[in-house]
Amino acid sequence: MAAPASEITALLTALQNGDGAAMNQLVPLVYDELRRIARRHMAGQRQGQTLQTADLVNEAYLKLVKANGAGWKDRVHFFAVASSAMRSVLVDYARRRGYLKRGANAVRVSLSEADANGNSDETTAEIVGVDQVLSRLAVLDARKARIVELRYFGGLGIDEIAALLDLSPRTIKREWRWAKAWLYQELAGKPP
Repeated sequence: MAAPASEITALLTALQNGDGAAMNQLVPLVYDELRRIARRHMAGQRQGQTLQTADLVNEAYLKLVKANGAGWKDRVHFFAVASSAMRSVLVDYARRRGYLKRGANAVRVSLSEADANGNSDETTAEIVGVDQVLSRLAVLDARKARIVELRYFGGLGIDEIAALLDLSPRTIKREWRWAKAWLYQELAGKPP
């Protein structure tokens, strides 16, 4: 059962005003939604990886605690920041995994063990690749990159994004379509 948006917003305001206990009250209210967002982030990950949904939520939570309510306007904004934190955790994890695969802490494995690990190199490259393309979009058009992040990774609806960014739903739909097309072309290796 989801907590009322007003209760979450009140706790976020209290947190911004220095109430340290507000975070402890906030977490139980938002945990299920954070897990839903984390599952969405984890949907494209390979089976059997060591990072699990709960780990992603916990790592993102640590980033949120460090931010200590830094400018969270309301519930939607909080979840958008949480989604960004999860994306950051996944990218860091993929880069670290790629670093380890290139020889750091090298461990000998047989060819059959290497085959059993499947396409982990592809998954790592995909996560880092999407992050790089989204970063290029952010340089080109920061608002469109934010819309992609909120819509695709955060799972927010058009109306929620419109409210968060103070834009019309029509504008969000138009920019979402443009950004999807641009990202598709970039990921496919074709010039936009």
